[in-house]
Parts: sequence; structure tokens; C-alpha cells
Amino acid sequence: MTTLSAQSPDKVFQIANYFIKKAQEDKKEISNKKLQKLLYYSQAWNYTLLDKKLFDEKIEAWVHGPAIRSVYKRFSNFGWQDLASKVQVSDSDFSDINSDEKELLDKIWEVYGKHHADYLEMLSHSEDPWQEARKGLEPYQASDKAITLTSMKRYYGKKRQEAKS
Repeated sequence: MTTLSAQSPDKVFQIANYFIKKAQEDKKEISNKKLQKLLYYSQAWNYTLLDKKLFDEKIEAWVHGPAIRSVYKRFSNFGWQDLASKVQVSDSDFSDINSDEKELLDKIWEVYGKHHADYLEMLSHSEDPWQEARKGLEPYQASDKAITLTSMKRYYGKKRQEAKS
């Protein structure tokens, strides 16, 4: 097992470590692709509910769904393998995540973490923010176009309102 401490103070890596730790505790698989989607949904729901960013990194509309380039690169040497079985994470690797943020991340894990990466890819492909960012691109065309916070808030805010009614 590889030890991968948070080499950077960047919040996104701490959140990634948090999800890997959740997968280890729940004995669930988490690939780089699945991790990308969990980070995306975390940012989208945090911004929708609290009107603030959870982390600063840009989320790009890649062929396989939302992705954060720096996180992808950090874990790319594992390919499609399960990060939970390859990466060792300790509680200190996400020490800057506060209790409110952990509550949101736990809810994201509860709702989305039970799904396989391919399902989360399909889900994100069916939603407006990814589709809007990919507008005009071929299905397998690489892109670094950002999925905007505005589009996330608009879409998930509408979903939230629909759920309330």
C-alpha cells in the first residue's frame, strides 16, 4: 500500500483523502474516476446550498465526466485500480476540513458513494452543467472547458426545489 499524505495544503486533496478514507472504512471501491465525480458533486452541492466554494480548483468537462486535472494527475499512476486498496490515508490528511464540511461530504458519500464510477459518469453526462460545458464538442473530444459554479448552482438549485415540492 502506498502512503500518500496531503503533499499540498490544497483543500481538494484533503477532500480526496477524506473520500478515500470513507471508502476504506466502508470497504467500497473508489477509482480515480469515481473520486472525480464525488469531488464534483461535493463542489456543486456545497455551492448550491451554501453559496461558497468548497475548493478552488477548476472542474473541467472531460469525456468521462467532470474532472479536476491536479487530482487526476495525482492518482493517475493507479489507472482504474481501487484507490482504497492502494493509498494509505490518515486522519491528519484531511485535518483542515471542518465539521460542517464533513457533514456535507458524508452526505455526498451516502448518496453518491454507493454507486460505481460508470454510473456516476452516466449520471453527470445526463445533467445540464456537464452538457453545457461540452456544448459544441464531439463526444470523444478532449476538453479543458470549465463546468461553471453558476451552471451547477442553477441546475442543482432547481433539483433541490423540485425535491421540496
